[in-house]
Amino acid sequence: MAIAWVLFTIMAAFMQAWRNAFQKQLSTTVDVYGTTLARFLFSPVFAFGYLAFLYQHQPVTAVVSFSPHFWLYIVIAGISQIYATALMVKLFQQKNYAIGIGLAKSEAILAALIGVMFLQEHLSAWGWLGVLIGAIAVFLLSKGSSQTKLSFKTLLIGLGSGLCFAITSLLVREASLELGMLPFLHRAAWVLCILISFQCVIMLLYLGLFSRKTLYHMRLRLGLTFKVSVCSFLASLGWFSAMSMQTVALVKTLGQIEILFSLLISAFFFKEKLARSDHMGLFLVILAAMMVIWA
Repeated sequence: MAIAWVLFTIMAAFMQAWRNAFQKQLSTTVDVYGTTLARFLFSPVFAFGYLAFLYQHQPVTAVVSFSPHFWLYIVIAGISQIYATALMVKLFQQKNYAIGIGLAKSEAILAALIGVMFLQEHLSAWGWLGVLIGAIAVFLLSKGSSQTKLSFKTLLIGLGSGLCFAITSLLVREASLELGMLPFLHRAAWVLCILISFQCVIMLLYLGLFSRKTLYHMRLRLGLTFKVSVCSFLASLGWFSAMSMQTVALVKTLGQIEILFSLLISAFFFKEKLARSDHMGLFLVILAAMMVIWA
């Protein structure tokens, strides 16, 4: 199991880096809501196919029951992830791809703070030092191209995205733990199916009622939308499976490798260049997250 959660996390980080890259491309012609929907549009088909595959090759006789807490976790996590994705798309429009990912990675730091404030978790002096380093990293990553003016808009969007992602990750694990009658892969698959189906339905209803033009623009970029959905499904499969086996903190710490994948994609796919302070900020994001977990 130790090796399994590591492999699932690395797969998730790699696919998420590509999903974000495709979302950045899609955001040039499709608005924030359509780019967010692209994450969920085709994913339920793959998710239910994966669930059927699991039951075919590893039959489970236990009857699945969903508690009221499970549904509460699903609804809050689903809405939080939608907002997190929308804010991250906004982030791409403020800064370049790699820096957007770096700011969104405040998720690990914010998850630690939520644990201390609301879950009675203890954070040592080393942990608080990690939080401070994380704040410095976010400051460096939020600076404009002139390197002299702080973009508070970028900062707030990045922190908002990270906060929503942190809430989503914590509640996804809680929802998975509610299905204790199942093996970890089956638990993760059920949470994945129900969560992304809920997200897909509410996004389609919203756009169908208030922004049909967005759906038309998505149809024009159907191939790119499909790529986003496939990468999103594989990333979510990796995250949910890993978090069913291991704590969110450890999974998200290892998941910081996504920043390295993002840097490579930024340099070779988007041909973007990073300033020296940007490199330092990205490094400090990784260091801060590791310090918080080690603490």
